[in-house]
Amino acid sequence: MLRIGANKEVKEGRSRDHKMTERVNNFPPLPRLIPIKPCFYQNFEEEIPAPHRQLVRRVYNLWILYSATLCVNVVSCIAWWAGNGNAVNFGFSLLWLLVFSPCSYTCWFRPLYKAFRADSSFNFMLFFFVFFCQCVLVIIQAIGISGWGACGWIAAVMFFSTNVGSAVVMLISAVLFTVVAMLMVLVLLKVHRLYRGGGGSLQRAQEEWSSGAWKSAAVQDAGFNAIAGSGPNLPPYPAAVPNYPGGSQW
Repeated sequence: MLRIGANKEVKEGRSRDHKMTERVNNFPPLPRLIPIKPCFYQNFEEEIPAPHRQLVRRVYNLWILYSATLCVNVVSCIAWWAGNGNAVNFGFSLLWLLVFSPCSYTCWFRPLYKAFRADSSFNFMLFFFVFFCQCVLVIIQAIGISGWGACGWIAAVMFFSTNVGSAVVMLISAVLFTVVAMLMVLVLLKVHRLYRGGGGSLQRAQEEWSSGAWKSAAVQDAGFNAIAGSGPNLPPYPAAVPNYPGGSQW
């Protein structure tokens, strides 16, 4: 009977290992015709603690909104150019779209995702630093300095005297940049309040860095995620994740 039970446990373990190896990256969701494969595994239900799943989803939607705003900004810069504006703005707007859209995902959304998933103070600090710089950049884009490739308020309002049709299109980008900037400030304050309320601090992040524990957050992309996908009896995220104090939903 003991041998049968042991064999059953071995088979179950092999079955879990097989499921782990079957799990593949799913983001970005690219068509099969493209030879490039997804770079990340993302699953809010399995990896993010339930109390903060909605927050992480909304930050993800904020990233989508920012990427869409960059796309609209390219169109606005084309209208700016067509209305006798500077072609340099169109070139920079295209550059910002190609650079900031993927980099914002990898540089501030992924750190936040891993921070809530594995209670990584290093990733929290990385998120705060990069996201703060991103907020400053979006505010500058909302202001709309000419020659920076962003159709903000100054560029749009001043262009009404040159071409009303182009200025109206440019005004759409200014509004979107403003909305994104306001939401980013709210996210920064919300996450900071949750992190501090859960006992997080800069000293804790430094200790994690000096001990090398921050590397576990990267390893957990293949470890904790694999465990999360191996079955309902296994924890969807590390048991060390603290219960950050809840607050009003935004």
